Amino acid sequence: MKIEASTLVTYPAGDVGGRSAVVGVVPVGDRHGVIVAETPFHPLDHTWPDQPADTGTIGGAPVLDCVTAAVRDGEEAVHLGQDIPVRRGAEGWHWLVVHITGTPLEGEVDLVVDARHRRDLSAGHTACHLAALALNAALAGRWRKEIPADGLGSPDFDQTAITSSKITPCGSRDVYRLGKSLRRKGFTADGLAEELPEIARRAEDRLKEWIAADAPVRIDSPGPGLTARRTWHCDLPEGSVGIPCGGTHLSRTSELGTATVTLELSADGSELTMLTAVSPA
Repeated sequence: MKIEASTLVTYPAGDVGGRSAVVGVVPVGDRHGVIVAETPFHPLDHTWPDQPADTGTIGGAPVLDCVTAAVRDGEEAVHLGQDIPVRRGAEGWHWLVVHITGTPLEGEVDLVVDARHRRDLSAGHTACHLAALALNAALAGRWRKEIPADGLGSPDFDQTAITSSKITPCGSRDVYRLGKSLRRKGFTADGLAEELPEIARRAEDRLKEWIAADAPVRIDSPGPGLTARRTWHCDLPEGSVGIPCGGTHLSRTSELGTATVTLELSADGSELTMLTAVSPA
């Protein structure tokens, strides 16, 4: 069966349910990869796998995993995840969401996302962006050279130094490299270990202020395709800020509830890890 169109996705709008036609089923080991025309499921993105896949059911069958895939126009071979041989969004390819199940499906099927799990991941992702902005502000005084600023005007430490980000239910773990290249760009790491508790406190206080502000959050998307370049927006008291993002989010900062920010420095001082945790209201 040839796939003749990219998967349309409704999760950017917050959808957790839908009904769609099965357009293909591909083998995935001893399981089955079900592809539908339109889905509310957020898959694990092979290019920046920060947010885990949604869980739930498709056609009543448990979704064991949910991944991105691509197929060249006019061909039948479906490439999953890391086996995709072209860049995300490459022309001449259809971009797909593949729902991994224990049984093949056909016809029209109902898709039901685990709404509680989605909410917890959305909370973790929204908090991740806000904590990154708060960390940028808390570290602003450690730059000796001018670097690109974030949407609120602080030197963008997060985008300059980040090496990995992992969204967890109601939290996130972000790792930053503090190597020679960052120092050449003007970042001062001297005395960072001693000041880390105070920096974490400032970042956490800023995050709590933004939660209390009940700021609206939205996702702007140019279209329903899987590879559409979406942007997270939040109208904070300091101004409106946007960050490119393909994940899911809450609709207001107040939904995050309480928050904590913890900073950890590696033994050799080469990495800084930020752990963010929230308790959605």
